Amino acid sequence: MTTTPSPANIPAAVAEAIRSRRSIRRFLPAPVPRETLEALLELAARAPSGTNVQPWKVYALAGSAREALSSAILEDYASGRKAEREFDYYPREWSEPWLSRRRKVGLGLYQLLGIAKGDKERMTEQTGRNYRFFDAPVGLILTMNRQLGRGMFLDYGIFIGNFITAARSLGLDTCVQAAFADYPETIRKTLGIGAEEIIVCGIALGHADPDAPENQLVTEREPVAAFTEFRGF
Repeated sequence: MTTTPSPANIPAAVAEAIRSRRSIRRFLPAPVPRETLEALLELAARAPSGTNVQPWKVYALAGSAREALSSAILEDYASGRKAEREFDYYPREWSEPWLSRRRKVGLGLYQLLGIAKGDKERMTEQTGRNYRFFDAPVGLILTMNRQLGRGMFLDYGIFIGNFITAARSLGLDTCVQAAFADYPETIRKTLGIGAEEIIVCGIALGHADPDAPENQLVTEREPVAAFTEFRGF
């Protein structure tokens, strides 16, 4: 007879890695060894995917390679050049309850940074920090072949979830950055990526700066009862 484990038996290290993960927006310069990154990617790649297609492809950048990409995108960002994303990540029109959640995150971040409402100069500066991977020593660009169906984004999400959770278990921090999808052509040109690859997102990886006010932002989650209907239990 199979016994269902109690929720209390979830290993504390697993629960802590999941609960303590946050989007970090300022990192320390301490490097992340390549072997550590390889181990994290190996774990991430255990994600399930439809018929084991494994749709993910990763460009791991550090040092001059990371700087070159950041410089190229920031040049476009400063000039106002921007391409439309190759897929809809956010809705084209916002409605509730998602609009309020989005605004709450933005307001909380700006309050921590002391950015007043309407201060477009500082808002623009903060947004631009995305393209420096928030000073993280490692920046990842994730792509997917455009031949693959949109359902593969579900599989990709599990890959990313595995990666950021495994990173947290080692005391590392991350920020998943959809902002990189705004500059697909610049990224392709700088990294030599073919047109057959969609730019999915970027990920910053490193050690959080514990003194940075923006890293104190902790987002809320809806209770299980708010998003689940239990039937037949």
